[in-house]
Order: sequence, then C-alpha cells, then structure tokens
Amino acid sequence: MSPRFKTASAAPASRRAVLKVAAAAPLAAVFGGVVVGRLGAQEPVVVTMVTDTAGLGDQNFNDLAKRGLDRAAAELGIDPRVIESRDAAAYIPNLTQAAEQGDLTVGVGFLLTEAITEVANQYPDDNFLLIDAVSEAPNVAGVTFREHEGAFLAGVVAGLMTETNTVGVVGGIAIPPVIRYAVGFEAGVTSVNPEAEVIVAYADSFSDPALGKELTLAQYNQGADIAFPVAGATGIGSFDAAKEQGEGFWVIAADADQSQLGAEQQLAVAAKGVDTAVYALSEQVVNGAFAGGEQSLGLAEGGVDLLNPGGFVPEEVMAIVERYKQAIIDGAITVPADEEELAAYTPTAPDALPAAAATPAAGATPAA
Repeated sequence: MSPRFKTASAAPASRRAVLKVAAAAPLAAVFGGVVVGRLGAQEPVVVTMVTDTAGLGDQNFNDLAKRGLDRAAAELGIDPRVIESRDAAAYIPNLTQAAEQGDLTVGVGFLLTEAITEVANQYPDDNFLLIDAVSEAPNVAGVTFREHEGAFLAGVVAGLMTETNTVGVVGGIAIPPVIRYAVGFEAGVTSVNPEAEVIVAYADSFSDPALGKELTLAQYNQGADIAFPVAGATGIGSFDAAKEQGEGFWVIAADADQSQLGAEQQLAVAAKGVDTAVYALSEQVVNGAFAGGEQSLGLAEGGVDLLNPGGFVPEEVMAIVERYKQAIIDGAITVPADEEELAAYTPTAPDALPAAAATPAAGATPAA
C-alpha cells in the first residue's frame, strides 16, 4: 500500500524543601545526561503527574507523559504517581494533593496553567513542571515545544505525497500548542505543493474519538487523503476513519507514534518529547538540580522531529524533509507559529534549499 511520491491567602508549609542549584543545566542539555543518584537518600523522590481531562488511555499526550514517568521510575528509582483529572474543576485539588505528597508535581498540558500557578504560589518551596505552557510562578519549570517546526516537516510529507492535493488537520481545542501544529503543517504543505488545499477543523475536545472520526471522514469526503489529528484521544477517531476508508487514506500522528491504532494507516509521526521532558525534570530533582523557568524545545534541541516508523515515506521524500529540517535548524527558514505569521510567510520551495550533505536511509527513524 505504498503511496505515490509526487516530485512537484496564607501559604501552607511545604512538606519538604528540595535543594535547588543556582546554575542548573538547561533541560535540553540533560536529555543525554548521566544519571547520578542522591547520595544518602533514604526515600525515593516522589513524582506525581496530574493529567488533563483526557486522562490516561488517550493513546497520545497523557500516555506519552506517563511513558516518561515510567522511564524515570525504571532508571532513576523515583516513586511514580498519577492523578487523573475528570474535569477542569479537579485541577487545583489534584495539584494540591500532588504537592502535598511529592517532590515534583507535573501538570500535563496548557489547560493546567492557571491552576498550577495558583498551587505553586501556595507551595513556594516545592517543584513543579508544566508541559506546554509557561507559568509566572518561579518554582515552575515550563517546558514548551516548537511544535510548528516538527509539523512543518509533516506538512512537507503530506504536500509531496497527497494524491488529491487536499489534506486535513483535525484539532482538539484551539490552544497555542495545537495552533502551532496546524499552522506549521500548513506552511510545510504550501512550501512543497502550492496548489494543495489544507482543511482545518476543531473538535473543541481532546476526549471525543467519535467526533474525531466524524470530522476526519468529513475531510476525506471533501477530497482529503491525509489527515493530521492534533487532538489527544479525539484523534483516535482519525485512525478509525482511515481504516474505514481503506487503502489510500492516511493519518500523520502528532506527539507520539500511534502504530497501535493502525500501523498500515500511519504515514508518519510529528513527534514531541513530552516523555523526555518528564524524565529530564525528574532527573533534575533526583540530582538536586531543579530550576524553574521556561525551556523551549524545537528541532535544534531534539524536542520535536519527523519520524517514519512504518517506512511508508520514500527515501526521496525523507531526503527533502532532512534538507528542510537542517534549514530550520540553521535559521534559513523561520516556521510560522500563529495565523498572523502564516499569513506573512513566504514559502521556500525545495529547489531553493541548499543541497544536503547526505540523505537518510528510507524508513529511518531518528533516535528518541
């Protein structure tokens, strides 16, 4: 089923204070760091992850964060705990419970920003990690990703491989990380295929697979043959739609490899290192080296990437992807991150890119 390649109040006392090092290494620098245990530690570090409302089992964002937590348990010896948020009203009590019981509280997602800031200000001696947003509280490490850079590469794949000149984006909720994905994808598509149409629809939910299927089928019915769901569990429905439509209909996964949902339907993956961020910040706490503040991770830092786990993207396309990737890392291309920047974006065609020094092997999957 190989696709055709187209050339053209009073603060409560903290349970414990954790040593902070003034000059802690940046998050990107510790991704490949050596693990050093806490000397003389009598109890394992407790890391508690608080999910957004999609919860575990979303086959995507929250499960990816849990993967990082599990890795930290296996390799660092932390005590991993998870509190699932059934609705937005649960964010503050769940984060408070996490702060009371542990050394690092992880808020998974942009939607927890206000809640984690409030709780972190009440527990100024505790450590917090916020995924996908930045908090004003100084004891919160806010790890954001330049999703638009990885999505751009996904758009390059979609633009070169669509048979119909129509592709789709199925968004969950129109929050900044999702918008960055959608905008970057469209910029990538138009850079390699100016004639292609990009259809964008939002479900206003990260936990509605049935609606995700409905929106994806609607895009397929409008002529799209490739869908790019950026929608948490809602995106499960995109795979269901592709399987229902059959050969020639594809999904490009966001955040994580979702082969388990349909390996024969997954064209590529716009990967995002949520799991690595959870692991890296857990390591900082274990080593007494936690530091709050913002960390922005893109292609240059290995925070995002374009993966080809099924080998469905031909070598010729991956070679072009690699050239765009290097141009972004080198600063030759600045990928738009919002609608305003997209409107002002001037696409760079493949023949305007510098020649690559080497081409990747077909089906190559970058190291996680």
